[in-house]
Amino acid sequence: MKVSVIVIGDELLIGQVVDTNSGWIARHISPYGWEVNDVQTVGDNADEIRRSIDRAFELSSVVLTTGGLGPTKDDITKSVLCDYFGGEMVTDNSVTENVNRIFARRGIKMNPLTAAQAIVPSSCRVIQNRVGTAPIMWFEREDGKVLVSMPGVPFETSTMMSEAVFPALRERFPSPVHIEHAVLMVTDYTESGLAMKISAWEESLPEHLHLAYLPKPGLIRLRLDGHHEDVAFIREEVARELAVLKDILGPAVLADEDLTPAEILLKECIEKGVTISTAESCTGGNIAHELTLIPGASEVVNGGVVSYSNGVKVNVLGVSAADIDANGAVSIPVVRQMAAGAQRVASSRLAVATSGIAGPGGGSEEKPVGTVCICARLDDKELYETAHFNGSRARIIDSATTRALILAIKLIKEL
Repeated sequence: MKVSVIVIGDELLIGQVVDTNSGWIARHISPYGWEVNDVQTVGDNADEIRRSIDRAFELSSVVLTTGGLGPTKDDITKSVLCDYFGGEMVTDNSVTENVNRIFARRGIKMNPLTAAQAIVPSSCRVIQNRVGTAPIMWFEREDGKVLVSMPGVPFETSTMMSEAVFPALRERFPSPVHIEHAVLMVTDYTESGLAMKISAWEESLPEHLHLAYLPKPGLIRLRLDGHHEDVAFIREEVARELAVLKDILGPAVLADEDLTPAEILLKECIEKGVTISTAESCTGGNIAHELTLIPGASEVVNGGVVSYSNGVKVNVLGVSAADIDANGAVSIPVVRQMAAGAQRVASSRLAVATSGIAGPGGGSEEKPVGTVCICARLDDKELYETAHFNGSRARIIDSATTRALILAIKLIKEL
C-alpha cells in the first residue's frame, strides 16, 4: 500500500522548525508492508493544502497529514478538510471531555480557544488524542481512500500513530505480506568500504531480501529487510543471513539492535555490572549527558568531571602538570591520566576521557581544529586514539562523543 505524507505549517517553510514527523512515519510504517512514496511540505494556505491533498490521493491510498490543528487563527487545516470532504463544523463532546481531563491533570482551566479544539468536521471520525488537545481526524472517500489528520507536535504524532493510527490502518488495509527487519550497528568502516567488504554476501541475497545502508557519524546502521507471505520462513531466513553477516564483520559489529552508542554501552554495563564515569574536556559533559538520558543509567553511571581547564585536570583528576606542559592538554598521555583519574574520583571500573579542539579557533598546524584525543579505560586495560573530525563545533563535539562511546563499547565487549 502506498502512503503519502503532508506536513503543514508556515514555520516549516521558513526553517523555524525542522520536520521530523515525516521521517518518523517513514521509518515506522514499513513493518506493516506499506511504503511512503511521497512527502510534501506546505504552508498554512488553504489552496496549497488542497492541491497537496489532490496530488497525494493521485499517488496513494492513504494520506497522512500533520500540523495546523492548533487553536489559533493560523491553524486552518480543520476548516480546509471540512471544505474538502464536505459536512459542517460541529462540536464533538468526547473531545471536550478529553481536553477537560488533560487540563484538570495539569491544574489549568480550559479557555475558549482550547475549547475550540472540540470543533471538528462532521465528515470525520474522531480518534482521541491521549497526550494532547487536538484530536486525530479520520476521513474516508467513497473510493475507500483515507486521510488521517494529526497534530504537528512530534511527541503527539509518534505516540498516537503507534497507539491508534497504525492499528486502525492495519485493520482497514490488511497486508498479506509480512516484512521482517533486522539491524546491525557497525563501526570502523566507511560506507563504501563496508559495501566492498560484504559485496559477495550482498550479491548472493535472494530477491525477497534487501539491505539498506544508513550511515551516521562514526557508525553505519545496516538494515536487512525481508518480504514474504510465510512469516516463519522469512523470520528464519533473515536471522540466518544476519548471522552470516555478523561472522563476516566480526568485532566491527557493535550491536544487533537499533540502539544508539550510549544505549549499547549502558546495556553492556548493566548486563555485566560495570560502573562508568567520564572525564570530559572538549565534549563538555556531552558523553555523560547521552548516558544519563537513558532510563536505568543510575544503575551504573557513577559520575563525571567536566575538566575544561588544565587546573581541573591537574587538581581534580590528578593529571601531571609536567605532562600537560610537555605534550599539551590535547594529547594521549593527558587523556590516559584523565581516564584513570575519573575511575578514582568516581569509584568506577570503566571511564571515558576526551580532550580536543572543537573550534572554530584554537587549532594549529600540528593539532588542527577537529583533533580529539580519546581514552577508554576498564580496570587497568585501555583503548586510546587521536581522532580527526570535520564540521562545525557542535558536529565535532557530537562526533567525539560517539567515538568515545564506541571505544568504551569495544573495551567492555572484551569482558
